Amino acid sequence: MTDKPQSTESDVAFIQALAELLNENDLTELSVKRDYGENDSLNVRVISRRAETVTHAAPPPPAPAATQAPASTPAPAEPAPPATEDLASHPGAVTSPMVGTIYLQAEPGAPAFVSIGTQVSEGDTLLIVEAMKTMNHIPAPKSGTVKRILVDDGDAVEYGSILMIIE
Repeated sequence: MTDKPQSTESDVAFIQALAELLNENDLTELSVKRDYGENDSLNVRVISRRAETVTHAAPPPPAPAATQAPASTPAPAEPAPPATEDLASHPGAVTSPMVGTIYLQAEPGAPAFVSIGTQVSEGDTLLIVEAMKTMNHIPAPKSGTVKRILVDDGDAVEYGSILMIIE
């Protein structure tokens, strides 16, 4: 029993080192399995909060393009990326029910469940959120057409993140 407290302390130090490694190397996600013995292991998955910051940091650079081109065509395209906050109140917003990793297809090389313009029925699988090695199929909350997909394959998402828009 004296080994358990030591391994717990070393596990905490190990997790802290992984978090530092994640930040130092500008990674968004890190997953490690540490085996101690036949029936004893530690599975660690560290997800950076910067993943969302990076996602939100990408839209601001196009803003100068809207200032540069006062034509009405670029203007509607530019407000869309920063409007992700407004999308939360959109009636067709599909949000993540959990923290996890997004998969847009059932397996690598398979066609995506949906793409922009796809007609879906209520209950159709839109994508998968992997959480703790469990593949969770995310169903369409209503019938309609997929208008926007706001995540990419392999993205890390948090609870409540907007995944796509169905109208």
